[in-house]
Amino acid sequence: MNLDRPGRGITLPFMKYRENDQHERRLAGFGWLPNKVRNQFIAVVGEFVGTFLFLFFAFSATQVANAATNNTSTQNNDDGSITQAPNTSALLYIALAFGFSLAVNAWVFFRITGGLFNPAVTLALCLIGACKWVRGVLVFIGQILGAIAAAGIVSCLFPSAMNVSTTLGGGTSIVRGLFIEMFLTAMLVFTILMLAAEKHKGTFLAPIGIGLALFIAELTGVYFTGGSLNPARSFGPCVILATFPGYHWIYWLGPFLGSVLAVGFYKFIKVLEYETANPGQDFNDKEAEVFQVDEDTAATAADVARPNVAIGRSEYVADGRGIYHSQDVRQAAAAPRAPANYGNTGYGNTHPSGPAPALPPIKQVSSGEGNATGSRGYDV
Repeated sequence: MNLDRPGRGITLPFMKYRENDQHERRLAGFGWLPNKVRNQFIAVVGEFVGTFLFLFFAFSATQVANAATNNTSTQNNDDGSITQAPNTSALLYIALAFGFSLAVNAWVFFRITGGLFNPAVTLALCLIGACKWVRGVLVFIGQILGAIAAAGIVSCLFPSAMNVSTTLGGGTSIVRGLFIEMFLTAMLVFTILMLAAEKHKGTFLAPIGIGLALFIAELTGVYFTGGSLNPARSFGPCVILATFPGYHWIYWLGPFLGSVLAVGFYKFIKVLEYETANPGQDFNDKEAEVFQVDEDTAATAADVARPNVAIGRSEYVADGRGIYHSQDVRQAAAAPRAPANYGNTGYGNTHPSGPAPALPPIKQVSSGEGNATGSRGYDV
């Protein structure tokens, strides 16, 4: 489907719209706002709307599942007692709803706010420095308000009483519920850190992995704790119903502890330079052909960083020192190196020591000079 570039204003039927000034502000009425204030406002509004949409569809599906079937079915044990068994169909329905709702809405809002929708995720991003603390506090407010709004709309929209609150079930104690929430949230937050906070070739697909992470966490947690993993998710329905169970605090402390646990492990593997353990994951075929990573000598993440193939001339590659021809790189890699102590005896030895000198960088040329297509190229 071919779509035109969106215009600056609203286009009405039978009216021809023409862009007069390509450099005109899109929001001329908000030009007086400083950029920082405007960006913070966008982040708060984006998190409010994103959290509302995420939880509205998740709450709606939960309401449908709980209204269509009973939460539990009963079966007799050998001794005649009755066991409360989970209704796996309803649990699967709820888990799918939360996972898919998060995946879709996180993908939609990924470019606007990052698609957080969760105070525990916000805390983790603030702890690793990916989100400023001021913005973290502001989007936290937006997330809480979005959750309350979602619960309120679901309560008014559907005829039956709202039944989406998180409660302990299956004989789960408060302490067990706390640790269930902690470990499930840790898995979700660590997934977000590795797929979204860490930039790589697959970052644009991060919402899919994040949604699947929530899905499998909900499969485990819905029956025992309600599967919160998100303080806003538990707080919103409680506000609308004006009912807070005595153990409501576990839906705050558990996810926050899980967030800290995930951040701790993330920082631990970052300190260990985890990139050197399995290098080349982001290399394409050309880069993998030119750069052969030696795990014995690669000590830091910079040693196994993804190289950049020069635009317009695929036979050239670039690293942090300059741009080189791929053939020269291969020849330099194959050239013998002198021992580390070679030439350092001080007894008149004039042999050079250390690695061979770096390859001369290739001169960048202007558009049209480097290749016949007119795109930017590089010449020796």
